Amino acid sequence: MLHKTQIQQRDWLGLGLWVGLGVVLRFANLEAKPLWTDEFSTLVFSLGNSFRAIPLDQVLPLEALLRPLQADPTATLGDVGQRLTQESNHPPLYFMLMHGWLRLWPTSDVTGALEARSLAAVFGSLTIPAFWGLGWVAWRSPTAAHLAAALAAVSPFGVYLAQEARHYTLPTLWGLASLACLLLTVRSLQAAVPLPWWLCLGWVGVNGLGLATHFFVGITLLAEAIALFGWMLYRYGRGDRWKPLVWSRLGLTAVGTLATAAVWLPLWQGMGDSELTQWVYRGDRAGVAWLDPLGQIIGSTLTMLYLLPIQAASDRVQLASIIGLVALLLWTGLWLWRGCWQLSREAETRLTVALLAGVWLGAIALFLLISYGFQRDITSAFRYSFVYYPAVLLLVAGVLAQAWQNASTRGGLWPLWFLLLGRGKGAIVLVLLLGLVGSLCVLTNVAYQKTHRPDLVVQAMQQQYSTPTLVAIAHRSHGQTGRMMGLAVEWQRQVDSAAIQPELAPPLVLLAQDNPARKRAIATLETSLATLPPVLDLWLVNFEQTDGDRLATVLRRAACTEAAPRLRADGYRAQRYRCGESR
Repeated sequence: MLHKTQIQQRDWLGLGLWVGLGVVLRFANLEAKPLWTDEFSTLVFSLGNSFRAIPLDQVLPLEALLRPLQADPTATLGDVGQRLTQESNHPPLYFMLMHGWLRLWPTSDVTGALEARSLAAVFGSLTIPAFWGLGWVAWRSPTAAHLAAALAAVSPFGVYLAQEARHYTLPTLWGLASLACLLLTVRSLQAAVPLPWWLCLGWVGVNGLGLATHFFVGITLLAEAIALFGWMLYRYGRGDRWKPLVWSRLGLTAVGTLATAAVWLPLWQGMGDSELTQWVYRGDRAGVAWLDPLGQIIGSTLTMLYLLPIQAASDRVQLASIIGLVALLLWTGLWLWRGCWQLSREAETRLTVALLAGVWLGAIALFLLISYGFQRDITSAFRYSFVYYPAVLLLVAGVLAQAWQNASTRGGLWPLWFLLLGRGKGAIVLVLLLGLVGSLCVLTNVAYQKTHRPDLVVQAMQQQYSTPTLVAIAHRSHGQTGRMMGLAVEWQRQVDSAAIQPELAPPLVLLAQDNPARKRAIATLETSLATLPPVLDLWLVNFEQTDGDRLATVLRRAACTEAAPRLRADGYRAQRYRCGESR
């Protein structure tokens, strides 16, 4: 049984410690990793600018790619909403907040990584006291509250989300608030007490704000509905019957939440067929690929607690890290299962376990339904696991709090074999230390590297650079524009750091629109090459899906021959050609 005590001064001091640690981890090396496509989307739309301002099918200087990253003093919140409606598939709340946030920074030519990521880091830091408060509400225990805050502070997944210039840490806050409303609602129902109006209105408001921040908050709400409905069926089977007033207020809360969702129906129409969402389509699975969603769910959930240098340069380190994570998965699964079972046998904690586990499992079921039933593998992007991240950490915090209390009752640290069984204070300290190690892996870029790596492409270009150089990409959406922006920003960063000589002429760029037949980009490339000097370096980026025979013909006419092995970096498949020398 978990302790129930009042908040004391040492509790506030402990909370300050966890918040301080979490802030340091979230703001450390915030500018170290290169910006990637989705982060550029956040910046461009938050500034009230448009990707459509960049000309397509024209040879451009790098400066043209950077113009949408420059602040426009005349841009308004209305411009932010308009750009999102016309060019994106996201709700506007986070982007509007970012619009105001960017105005607080000194103006510069190009908005950088620190300005872009710092707001997410602020919201990520705020999740730590939110976890502390919800841990207290969920378990009515200061130990559970502190463990929830500590787990959140050192969570590798939490640090990763906080260092993305994206809208994931704010909906995590809304998810925590919504989960608190769920717990309070069920306790009111259990006591057959009508829901307070402040709780009804607050829950609707939180859910509405969540949907206005990220549409995947809807998965959180559906998972909460699954957990609530399951509990109500269980209570109904035991003979509980609630008064009409109790039912009516819960129904009004549900109707209010549905109304906040209905606002976005026009934006949802056609979203599944958008070019921006095609990357999650998986209609050609075969063999073991059918297991990918299950493995990805397990992997993303595990990183909420632990992470090792699985993306280190050494293959041996990567292999050892994978083996270590598998061992941690088995170890954690054993003590978490046993701890949940023990908590579910106690009257005071049974309800919390059922609701948190219900939300967690309900969200996983919805992820699998979307991935298998609709062939949209959203599990491939670990960041989307933010929808059940709060439920996981709170459940783990409750189990660890029980272990801590049991260890204190038996006196001091338990022997080593108890630690191996996942019991005692030693195991709890180990969990937190491993979380800290995982966060440091994120900060040092040996885990949770950015989805795209323009830095590797620019480094390769720098090693074998000659002028003039043209970098061309087959363009289908502003996703490709973002990839080219990444190259432009990284080139400028290396110039500023003297890694590239300032007097060296930067490359030219070409965003060649592609069409369903995959031939338009090649025709644009041929026309553009005819306008450039006959001898030049050509880098083709992500041209694999174009018409290969037609591309080979165009390159042969321009006397272009492969000048280096194909470069494969995250988000980029680049090939360097030397053109014109044999003419």
